[in-house]
Amino acid sequence: MKMKSILLGSAAALVAVSGARAADAVVIAEPEPVEYVRVCDTYGAGFFYIPGTETCLKFSGYMRYDARAGDDAYTGEERDTYFKRSRFSLRVDARNETELGTLRSYAELRFNFDDGRNAESVQLNNGFIELGGFRVGATDSQFMSWTGYMGEVINDDVILAGNYVTNQISYTFAAGNGFSATIGAEQGKSNNQGYGTVDYQIDDYMPHVLAGVKFEQAWGKISGVAGYDAVSEEFAGKIRLDVNFTDTVSAWVMGGYKSDGDDYENNYFGTWHGDYAVWGGLAAKLSEKASFNIQGAYEDDGTFAATTNVAYELVPGFVITPEISYTSFGGEREDRGRRDGNGKDAFEGIIRFQRNF
Repeated sequence: MKMKSILLGSAAALVAVSGARAADAVVIAEPEPVEYVRVCDTYGAGFFYIPGTETCLKFSGYMRYDARAGDDAYTGEERDTYFKRSRFSLRVDARNETELGTLRSYAELRFNFDDGRNAESVQLNNGFIELGGFRVGATDSQFMSWTGYMGEVINDDVILAGNYVTNQISYTFAAGNGFSATIGAEQGKSNNQGYGTVDYQIDDYMPHVLAGVKFEQAWGKISGVAGYDAVSEEFAGKIRLDVNFTDTVSAWVMGGYKSDGDDYENNYFGTWHGDYAVWGGLAAKLSEKASFNIQGAYEDDGTFAATTNVAYELVPGFVITPEISYTSFGGEREDRGRRDGNGKDAFEGIIRFQRNF
């Protein structure tokens, strides 16, 4: 009886404790709803909304490997071995709509490793803010970009048609029906893409200024730009025509003129030798995977440059481009490291492997 009483008492105690605990049971909170990444198709493919915001973000870029052989098409220097470069480019594009138009910030970082000699560099190739048509920051000079870059070849600027990255402020107005116009003020840079020693960076509060106009339709476009170098007090201008013959064949031609062209290094905008220069090119889609490009250029001092390539997309996102360039140098070129004298020839071959994402 004694043992039975003990067992019954223990059972009663356990029931009592269990009932008490049941009354104070722990309540597990409901999980917070997960906000999945949403696709933003307002600005094209690849954009997504930053969670919790109405800002659209896109990451893109490429990994590239170049190998060059033969003469240097830019300087005429005879190489004894290959020149190689590996580059990784990362682009970040953020946009959202405001009552004043699209607010955009864009940056591109380039990481280079040149020629196996620890020639490493990191460049902010683009870093700017846009609101509507207003832009401020670092990017290619509008004198270069407004009329368009010079074809889909690698050696596109043997005869240079303007400068690249500089600090700037600009405003672009889209008038509708294909018309647009731009004005800008630029800081310039310490030298012209590494050629020569002249300082193109402004040294007071007067910037380099420029203006451009453009008319664009389905058949192509006509564009023009003019710039005033505030340091040398010289002018330069370009005009360009682009024509789309078919869905697969297009061509372009461009001419440039600058004041006092006898002095090569006198102009931040006019980067060619002599008073004038002309450029032209043609592109043709050969198949779904292959495209053909050819380009030529001539400047007033007698230098002629030509380049052709075939870009082949082996698999989506991976393009292999073999290219051949020829340059005939005219005039004395000590100012840019080129060979002296007329009629000097340079032949260069390039193979590029590029994975885009």
